[in-house]
Amino acid sequence: MSYELLVGLQVTDTKQYQAYREAMMPLLAQYGGGFRYDFSIDKTIRSASENVMNRVFTIHFKDKQSMQDFFVNEEYLKVKQKYYLGAVEATTIISEYELCD
Repeated sequence: MSYELLVGLQVTDTKQYQAYREAMMPLLAQYGGGFRYDFSIDKTIRSASENVMNRVFTIHFKDKQSMQDFFVNEEYLKVKQKYYLGAVEATTIISEYELCD
């Protein structure tokens, strides 16, 4: 079993967002996490969110607790503050689910 999020973003600075990804990946791996799918999109046909999205991806963890621990980790929060907040205008959690691997 693993735990996964389907996420939509409105990325406004792709270079800074890429720096965020590079900085957070080693920490993500420590929590048994990674990305399964990652798409850059140019058109949304239907959305339940008011947020505009130009990036959609899945991020997975070994379990839900690992996900929760990752997102409150002090080092992750520093990376988020430095790179993510200036690069992403909107974040939409489309879905959360457990996977039967």
